[in-house]
Amino acid sequence: MEKFQNKYLEIKNISKDIVNWVEDIAEENNCKVERKEWKSKYNSYVVYDYEPFCSEGFEINILLSSFDISYLNFIKYLYNEKLSTIEYLDNCIKIPAIKNYSH
Repeated sequence: MEKFQNKYLEIKNISKDIVNWVEDIAEENNCKVERKEWKSKYNSYVVYDYEPFCSEGFEINILLSSFDISYLNFIKYLYNEKLSTIEYLDNCIKIPAIKNYSH
């Protein structure tokens, strides 16, 4: 008989804008959210398992688990690609528009 052992992936300091996306993608790929926490950036002793009233100054960390490490690797890949795409689009916005000069 094969013994099942959970594998884990912790994603730290997730942007508040994509937390729901991470949870949805995890669920779609046979992963379970074991822990979601808001940890103070200024005091390591302050950790909540729910979103505090004022979430400014907190980082969001999620611990995912799965019976197969390949699901977690895929989640990690999708997350990194999402961050790369967001960074690329942010950089595109910062590029100044080319002005049309008439001679």
